[in-house]
Amino acid sequence: MDRDKSKFLAHLKKFGTTLTEYVSTNGGEWSIKGFIDVDKNIHTISSDTKIISKILEIQLFPKFLEFAENIGYELVPAKHQNWYPDMSFVGKTDSSVKFAVDIKTTYRLPDRVDFCNGFTLGSHGAYFRDRTSTKNIQFPYGDYKAHICLGILYTRAPAGDAGKTGIRGINELTAITSVIRDLLFFAEEKWKIASDRSGSGNTSNIGSINYIPDILSGNGTFAGLGETVFDQYWMNQGVLQVPDPGKPNEFKKLTRVTEFLRFRGMDPSRINRPEPRRKAGQS
Repeated sequence: MDRDKSKFLAHLKKFGTTLTEYVSTNGGEWSIKGFIDVDKNIHTISSDTKIISKILEIQLFPKFLEFAENIGYELVPAKHQNWYPDMSFVGKTDSSVKFAVDIKTTYRLPDRVDFCNGFTLGSHGAYFRDRTSTKNIQFPYGDYKAHICLGILYTRAPAGDAGKTGIRGINELTAITSVIRDLLFFAEEKWKIASDRSGSGNTSNIGSINYIPDILSGNGTFAGLGETVFDQYWMNQGVLQVPDPGKPNEFKKLTRVTEFLRFRGMDPSRINRPEPRRKAGQS
């Protein structure tokens, strides 16, 4: 592994272990209860994942600035809201050393707490395929030494306890139930936690695996194949035409890494299959 990358990852992983305490109460709840106005009314928030993600990003930003300064990097936020990545870390003594860090959040599934809903790990569109492109990206994809997910796993509050918006008085602050609790932070290169399936709701996004122990150990679908195969697969996913096994002499768009490996004459047994199979009916 590149020395700069190994050092940066080690710093980021260690930093991640400090963040749960920073954003949580002593009881393990998220310290954010809502928004306060000038009349000292607290407007509670819903459990909408986009709202939670954005507030966490705002809450954590001062800590990321401090982290960057401590390890000799400049933090460059994404110029526009929909640009990749959320944060670019650029070396102060050598600006060619860049790391892409995306903040990603997801919740544990209530029926199987060892599984989560999964992360979307960024687009595999224009800037992913063309590593010199500057479209919707802070710096060209190929300029970064690593593409890293700063992941946040959390548990949603039980239905009825939280998640309904409303107005509460400042004296009721401690009685407000946080919409999430038991936050867990981790840092990992995104290719190590990727699956071969698109992220939910957006076919242009790379999806993660969803078995939590494998996420935390970087034991994704491509762990035994390497980053090059990950890149090649996702550059071609949904684009490359491969033989359709159910229809002789016909072709279909590439949707699975097994199809890609067979097409390239590689051994499909190298695909990592760490996740326990779910029972029928489990999402």
